[in-house]
Amino acid sequence: MSTTILEAKHINKYFHDPIRVQVLNDINFSINKGEFVSLTGKSGCGKSTLLYLLSTMDTDYEGQIFIDQEEMPKKNEGFLAKIRNEKIGFVFQFHYLLNEFNVLKNVMLPGLKLNKYANEEVEHRAMEKLKILGIEHLALKKANHVSGGEKQRVAIARALINDPHIIMGDEPTGNLDKKNSDMVFDIFNRLSSELNQTLLIVTHDPGFAERTHRIIHMEDGRIIH
Repeated sequence: MSTTILEAKHINKYFHDPIRVQVLNDINFSINKGEFVSLTGKSGCGKSTLLYLLSTMDTDYEGQIFIDQEEMPKKNEGFLAKIRNEKIGFVFQFHYLLNEFNVLKNVMLPGLKLNKYANEEVEHRAMEKLKILGIEHLALKKANHVSGGEKQRVAIARALINDPHIIMGDEPTGNLDKKNSDMVFDIFNRLSSELNQTLLIVTHDPGFAERTHRIIHMEDGRIIH
């Protein structure tokens, strides 16, 4: 039987600016370990808002969110910060690398923050992730001295450093040309098939979505299919 990694039950979300508007309407779905799922829909349909809730960064909603079969509280920021660092890896449209650090140190940062392993072990793990992505030769380069496609691969390595239960991506190929987009897709696909990594990726790119295991399609704050 598959392990459920992420589950949303009856999620409703309202914005109150200046009037009350419902932006998510009775969202229900679950994702199992090793699944590579894309979340699609037109701009403004609520997919980024939903990802923000699922990643525990926004706790103002009705309903329940479970990560690794544990219900996420809405009030305990310290606990949620730990969940984010330990169980979720993030890949955004913009890589948010720190230019003052080299590639290796950028990948290590969430591992150092987790404070679970000695620095040497975090460094070793970071190198392992860079090797998986074929960019270990960039380890000592400053982050602003690598190309756009390489930066996104560094960001993926950083997302993997704490062996998260799920990787969440918000338009991770939105800033890349086709060649680099395909490369990022292939990396995600390999993480899923070879390492049983679970992925939920928000994307506007139909070509990307069609190749994932499953598409969750949203319209006007609802899941259509």
